[in-house]
Amino acid sequence: MCADLWSFALSTYARAGAEDACLRLQEQGADVCLLLCGLWLEQRGVAPEPARVLALREIADPWQADVVQPLRMVRTQWRAMAQQDVELGALRERVKALELEAERQLLLRLEALAKGWPTGERATDQTWLEGLVTEAANLDHDALHQLRAAATGT
Repeated sequence: MCADLWSFALSTYARAGAEDACLRLQEQGADVCLLLCGLWLEQRGVAPEPARVLALREIADPWQADVVQPLRMVRTQWRAMAQQDVELGALRERVKALELEAERQLLLRLEALAKGWPTGERATDQTWLEGLVTEAANLDHDALHQLRAAATGT
């Protein structure tokens, strides 16, 4: 088990099926950083209390909307043009690196918030993923299962 959230996220993303699952969930509006944080918290035995879910969302939602999404939008808009324009392609790669750094910063913020929460708590009926995707009822549940399997190494 990875001690810090960033290492956990990198390790999980590198596992078979995780990248595809993350991209599918992201396309459907899910905050993949939040989902990875939830899986990390599950592995640490942190109970998914509603106040904790809300606290994570209060950090993640504005950061996604104001920082990550604008970078992702520019990177996506430039995709086709960058294939024909070498200089634009290089700029797009820099935007992509900024987007990744913005996601890393979000994960660091989420970890800092959750660091003081007790670990090894008794399991509840609800999982972190269920608590974090409640308003996105149309999410690809196969992709959620695939992401969970990658996180747990099964």
